[in-house]
Amino acid sequence: MPDELTAEEKKYSKFIARVLRHHPEAIGLKLDKYGWGNVEALLTGAQAHGYDLSRVRLERIVALNDKKRFAFSEDGQRIRALQGHSIPVDVGLRKAIPPMKLFHGTIEQNEKSIWHKGLLPMKRLYVHLSPDKETAYKVGSRRKGRVIIYEVNTDAMLRDGLDFFRSENGVWLTRAVPPKYLTLLKE
Repeated sequence: MPDELTAEEKKYSKFIARVLRHHPEAIGLKLDKYGWGNVEALLTGAQAHGYDLSRVRLERIVALNDKKRFAFSEDGQRIRALQGHSIPVDVGLRKAIPPMKLFHGTIEQNEKSIWHKGLLPMKRLYVHLSPDKETAYKVGSRRKGRVIIYEVNTDAMLRDGLDFFRSENGVWLTRAVPPKYLTLLKE
């Protein structure tokens, strides 16, 4: 088997992310307070909704997902998304000291709102930040429109008492980034 996800597996990965981050009830899955759901229940629910998801395919998706979005429990019986939730779960994030600067990619149409309100989690629990401009650009380019990149002055945010977290897969998270900590990067 190839060492990257097939187009069908990428589609399944998006479905799994939607279920584990936002709508477990859509397939009858119950998550505990830490975001863990039963693997067999996920497979059964996915199959009932037209996804030919087997345990082997799920293991490939978890292992080969380019963003490392998911994790199995140590016994392999449960699965969860590592971040990006809109539902209240505790994935065990710990405070962490980020690099002096992080980055956020978005599209130009969001610029005016960001200058007034800053970066907000919107429907998620946290704002997601990237460790470099290239990753931020890739994140921003998932949306339609001209991509813009903000540099986040994390050093100043830390001095002002704002917290950062780092998920298991390396994504930097914070509750919000007020406008005063943002610099729009020029092309």
